[in-house]
Amino acid sequence: SVVELERDVRGWINEWNKDPKPFVWTKTADEILETLAAYCQRINDSRH
Repeated sequence: SVVELERDVRGWINEWNKDPKPFVWTKTADEILETLAAYCQRINDSRH
């Protein structure tokens, strides 16, 4: 249910915040956009 999902997400956040670590991007913005464009092309061609 939505209530259970929200509870679980908040629980994960609370645990993460006990020992937070900085987020480090592993791809450039251009690499992310290229991946997204390829994905969009695939789903656009899926005929669904």
